[in-house]
Amino acid sequence: MDSKQVIMLTLQVSILATVFGFGLKARRGDLLYLWRQPRLLFRSLLAMYLAMPLVALAFVSIFDLPMNVRIVLVALSIAPLPPLLPKRDIEAGGHEAFAIALMSTLALLSIVITPLAVAVLGTYFNQHFVMSPASVAKTILVAVVLPLAAGLAMRALLADGAERIADVVMRVGQVLLICAALALVGVNLPALWAQVGGGVVLALAGFVVAGMLIGHFLGGPSADDRVVLALSTANRHPVIALSIATANFPEERVGATIMLYLLVGIAAGLPYTFLQRRKAARLASAR
Repeated sequence: MDSKQVIMLTLQVSILATVFGFGLKARRGDLLYLWRQPRLLFRSLLAMYLAMPLVALAFVSIFDLPMNVRIVLVALSIAPLPPLLPKRDIEAGGHEAFAIALMSTLALLSIVITPLAVAVLGTYFNQHFVMSPASVAKTILVAVVLPLAAGLAMRALLADGAERIADVVMRVGQVLLICAALALVGVNLPALWAQVGGGVVLALAGFVVAGMLIGHFLGGPSADDRVVLALSTANRHPVIALSIATANFPEERVGATIMLYLLVGIAAGLPYTFLQRRKAARLASAR
């Protein structure tokens, strides 16, 4: 096993640990939270599945971007499942039940909607795009459904004791994520540096900012819900996006572009997260 395989394995374990930790924290009502609010569910799907693909198509049509960047933007826009966002959402003042419900709901719906979106975009570009429901389902099953279900099952057995385990598991996941991210940057620094310039960073940042604005606007009157939807709309699942891109354009090298998107997404999201966290703290102290 070479260094890149070790790094990717570490990244995958960090995602599994985080999702498992949220399963330990989740209650049954959290999973049903979104379905009990059909208007919020509709606005969430509108932001994730319609608005962002339109943003990606606008960027592709208007700006003179390299082909690999165009592919990544479109692939990201139809890979809406955020793998690690609930923790970030909640730290920024988001509603925990909504974050968990959105993650689990998108995991199920993406199995059907993502392959359909791939087919629609293939028609738009007059090209046969492929992304089978089976491949989407496999990714989501391993990355989200199984660890979330395992966490829920353990919570049912341990009751309140699961909360203490969840904090440890999620802390381990966070440390592993930081280590994997730093290692990925170190190993792929030349490829990342080659992506800088030509408006690539601006395009990726614009995509992220547009997602935050759309999610914030469609999040509704609740500030907690706006935070969750803003961050979730701006951040897409890199593994699904990579699968879509490489399946349809195997000759294009898109891995470094997706990695750059992750770094840009973190940097562009920091000001919003900081402001929302301060706002949530002020509201909490005023109560």
